[in-house]
Amino acid sequence: MSIEIANIGKRFGAFVALDDVSVSIPAGQLTALLGPSGGGKSTLLRIIAGLERADTGRIEIDGADATGLPPQKRNVGFVFQHYAAFKHLSVRRNVAFGLEIRKRPKTEIRRRVDDLLALVHLEQFADRLPSQLSGGQRQRMALARALAVEPTVLLLDEPFGALDAKVRKELRDWLRRLHDEVHVTTIFVTHDQEEALEVADEIVVVNDGRVEQIGPPDELYDRPANDFVMRFLGPVTQLGDRLVRPHDLQIHRGDGEPPAVPGRVSRITRVAFEIRIDVTTTAGQPVTVTLTRNEFLALGLHDGAPVHLTVAPDSPTSAATPPGPRSPAPPSLAASH
Repeated sequence: MSIEIANIGKRFGAFVALDDVSVSIPAGQLTALLGPSGGGKSTLLRIIAGLERADTGRIEIDGADATGLPPQKRNVGFVFQHYAAFKHLSVRRNVAFGLEIRKRPKTEIRRRVDDLLALVHLEQFADRLPSQLSGGQRQRMALARALAVEPTVLLLDEPFGALDAKVRKELRDWLRRLHDEVHVTTIFVTHDQEEALEVADEIVVVNDGRVEQIGPPDELYDRPANDFVMRFLGPVTQLGDRLVRPHDLQIHRGDGEPPAVPGRVSRITRVAFEIRIDVTTTAGQPVTVTLTRNEFLALGLHDGAPVHLTVAPDSPTSAATPPGPRSPAPPSLAASH
């Protein structure tokens, strides 16, 4: 089911949560709403679900106006960060709950729940209480419960935010595989850039209640619309007046001719598989370069070594600008500002 979000505005008193937001979400796509805390992404998700009412604008689900519909008539599944499980019910009864209140036949409920528990790999825990599951298992139970009523749209609000890094990684891999199996239109909110880049078909970057950029992960990472998107979607450093990814800087021993920027190595740090080189240019600007271990060993760098820096050809860069109005989005973006 496709979703059209047109000119949505929402205020809480004097605070502008959403400011004329428009986004088109194709059917069957997994879309991430990505941005900093307080940027408006969860408010937008709740408006799509019908849990909040927009002050202005329109929501269409599969071509039908859903703006005034209550949540129960939108046929959406909603998964919160903290599971919202019924603690006194077994895993099986939690998953069956939505079907039971819709008074589906018992045989249908049993078959549907069995299929979903197998899909989320919880069939062996069907008779346990939620408190007897790990955090990752409880989140998989919550996803199965949301899918039980066969929603046209699945909405996930920071679904893995309360979990540790290893479990988050496992679950986002699992979510991608699950989505490819069930093909339900899915929107998930996250402030984790890696999560969005790894899982989503398309990312909507939301900041200060407005859409900064929309596009596939590679497009946003390689061709950011403005400084905010570049800074938010990965590591950046500054060379002269340009923002650049640290891994897109080339470092050479000795001095170089312009436009190479001369400097000296001020610190060398190993971070897992990367070597992080801090360089202070002759103008006093700190710059960070990341290298692989083999690249580092080939250069033979050490603290105090004279070097010069260049930007790799065809690397995405952004002109550094002072804080102020956001850069205009390219005309091709499906966003209204």
